[in-house]
Amino acid sequence: MVSLSLLIASLQVVSLAVARSPTGGYAPGKVDCPSGNLVREAKDLSSDEQAWIKERNKVTNENLATFLSQSGLSNFDAANFVSNTKNGRALKVGIAFSGGGYRAMFNGAGQLAALDNRTTGAHEHGLGGLLQSATYLTGLSGGSWLVGSIVLNNYTSVQNVLSGNILIWDVEHSIVNYGGWNPKKAINYYKDLHNAVQAKKDAGFELSITDTWGRALSHQFFPPANDYSASLCWSDIQTLDAFVNHQMPFPLVVADGRTPGSQIISGNSTVFEIGPYELGSWDPSLKSFTNVKYLGSKVSNGEPSGSDACVAGFDQAGFIMGTSSSLFNQFVLQINTTSLSTALKDLISSLLNDVSHDEDDIAIYKPNPFKYAEAASVQSIVNNDTLYLVDGGEDLQNVPLYPLIQKQRGLDVIFAYDNSADTNQSWPNGASLVATYQRQFLEQGQGTIFPHVPDVNTFRNLNLTARPTFFGCDAKNLTSLLSNTTSANSSYLVFDAPLIVYTANRPFTYWTNTSTFKLSYEDSERNGIIKNGFEVASRLNMTVDSDWRSCVACAIIRREQERQGVEQSDQCKRCFQKYCWDGTIDASEPKVNFTTEGTTNGNEDNGNRTVSAAASIMSYGLKYAIMQLLGTSFLVVMACTFNAI
Repeated sequence: MVSLSLLIASLQVVSLAVARSPTGGYAPGKVDCPSGNLVREAKDLSSDEQAWIKERNKVTNENLATFLSQSGLSNFDAANFVSNTKNGRALKVGIAFSGGGYRAMFNGAGQLAALDNRTTGAHEHGLGGLLQSATYLTGLSGGSWLVGSIVLNNYTSVQNVLSGNILIWDVEHSIVNYGGWNPKKAINYYKDLHNAVQAKKDAGFELSITDTWGRALSHQFFPPANDYSASLCWSDIQTLDAFVNHQMPFPLVVADGRTPGSQIISGNSTVFEIGPYELGSWDPSLKSFTNVKYLGSKVSNGEPSGSDACVAGFDQAGFIMGTSSSLFNQFVLQINTTSLSTALKDLISSLLNDVSHDEDDIAIYKPNPFKYAEAASVQSIVNNDTLYLVDGGEDLQNVPLYPLIQKQRGLDVIFAYDNSADTNQSWPNGASLVATYQRQFLEQGQGTIFPHVPDVNTFRNLNLTARPTFFGCDAKNLTSLLSNTTSANSSYLVFDAPLIVYTANRPFTYWTNTSTFKLSYEDSERNGIIKNGFEVASRLNMTVDSDWRSCVACAIIRREQERQGVEQSDQCKRCFQKYCWDGTIDASEPKVNFTTEGTTNGNEDNGNRTVSAAASIMSYGLKYAIMQLLGTSFLVVMACTFNAI
């Protein structure tokens, strides 16, 4: 078994990229406008992304050939297969990490470590090299914290973080009580947050709670130097050596569009993606993208408007990560569980009525870059002076798969890591995949194909959450879904729908079903969850299934085999028989427990970890509904207390 020490060996630390906010701090500032429009219609990938992916393909082709050749496939010439694809199409792998707070972040960290050749032991005991072979990497909410903090710290590794070579992910004290028992430190912390966001307000920009939330997160996700990267921008990813040299996957984080007073469901949500170059949506309600570097600029019909129209620095890194995770702004529900002083708790509680009906979970992007966007079909977005974005999981698509199933990206396989808390015991039940599957039949989801998946009870009863499961194993079975594509995607073939490798959080050596609302972790807890995440992705370090790496390789090559009409080997057929969902349905009341073999058992009392009251009584979806109704935010309250402090 791989010990935690294999995850924490020393690696050389590197410095952060030079920050690009023109003010040198959190506030955005004026810059010269670039030539051309800032907004475009979402007909294809941007020219920047296309050019970058073309170069990344050269890197992933080499890495995939190595990964596949070392996967144990019998009588398989990996280099020849990768270099002789149909129509010269590169094999493309996507990796997606779900939301779920620090639980999702740390579980995802262990899973990411198992895919990363930079982790000691990942090749021998995991799927080391899969990260190096991936074209895209997506995160949502807690998953966006993982993606953002890894990528923006110069594409560091999980092992490098745990070694202490880079001072991030210290969550012993929550962002509610960051100073611990030191009141002076706590007050200085709150003042620092206030001063940063006040600078943005003084620069003429409207604030939202996500400004404070993002700055708070930055204290845990960036080193102390340079005021916890106050001037670091999301678009600075473009300057990272690993990005410039195409040595990392293309990162994307996900948020949802929601105007004040509305509630999100999968059918009416507009799914936004935020990448190194652009922010926008493929959905017909918007169908537009804008240059992420110039968010905050005055735009009319996609063009800069006015002599001093352009702004840079609005896409501050913490603000973008906070936008994807704004559910946590509702954390005042947990205020009495913290070690804050009684006086401060009373002060917060006295202000709750003042904020309980505000739309404080919304991130404000003003001016709205998409105002008057011609491609949009929903006027509530393009006629508004402000663009409102919220936590990417509010439409129940808690695994950020939507950017990866766009035909324009042409993925062959997606590795979906689900660390949600769908059940009363805070384990996943496949609800996110169900939401993405169902969305393709709605107007907002037209133009995409997502493989058939069962109901959430079947996920649990057939052990589809207790072990990895493949969906969409045979492209010919997806033919009936083609009718959901739009005429613009009339060339869509079933081979264009990626195969999904779904892996849900489960316990091997640590109970990792902590509450979504748990904000502080001792190092031993954090490391235990990360270690278990490694074991989830590696099938307990290959001890549950020594052929797991081979089966992953079979999933990667499946779509290209189908395009070429190549029959699977007997080895891959055995893998698919083991891991593919065969269409069976069992919607009866499910069991909840796990065994080390990766299955459930019938003992309702064995394997249930006691969790917090909030997690015990509410499913993840119900939490969202209740939180939206309450509409409260501890950070709004904190912002209101700064002057009092």
